[in-house]
Amino acid sequence: MMLHADLSRRVVVTPADYCWVDSPVAGVERMMLDRIGDEVGRASSLVRYAPNSEFPSHRHGGGEEILVLEGVFGDEQGRYPAGTYLRNPVGSEHSPVVGAEGATIFVKLHQFDPADERQVVLDTASAGWSAGLVEGLSVLPLHQYQAEQVALVRWAPFTRFQPHAHYGGEEILVLEGRFCDEHGEYPAGSWIRNPHMSRHTPFTRAEGALIYVKVGHLSE
Repeated sequence: MMLHADLSRRVVVTPADYCWVDSPVAGVERMMLDRIGDEVGRASSLVRYAPNSEFPSHRHGGGEEILVLEGVFGDEQGRYPAGTYLRNPVGSEHSPVVGAEGATIFVKLHQFDPADERQVVLDTASAGWSAGLVEGLSVLPLHQYQAEQVALVRWAPFTRFQPHAHYGGEEILVLEGRFCDEHGEYPAGSWIRNPHMSRHTPFTRAEGALIYVKVGHLSE
């Protein structure tokens, strides 16, 4: 399968575009954002687990990155409530299981540098935030490896960032509020992929915004 596979093109997916499809496992649905390959391949997806569902044990041949959006996600290592950020490096294995709360996660597969071996389990609800580069921004770094940087960024209402280019590209998932730039406005649940060397001037309106953002990973 090839879905939004040209990394040189800008892509925007909003909740109005969602089309949930069944995975091969009962009780697990996916909203595919981009994909190169079939069941094993490079993929970014929203994944929705029904209450009391599970997924078979599997090995992460290209690594797995997860942000828990709703409910409680779990595996044999623990339970991870909404707001937990996970990185399972290349070669790791687990057996996801979800309890009565159900869970929705944002997951990226087969996008790790093999040398990036750091395992991460971070409860963002209790982590420390820092001031951003402009007034109104707060930043919670999640991970960094070489050019790749991942963070949560909270935008106060009516915050504006300077015009900038994305060396290595930028990927955004809007978690709360409404994120904006000169190209459009993106409500919570929107996914944006800006390619290498694209430019924009982001800002917020009265709602403010909370976003997941990854930069530096889309260079050609």
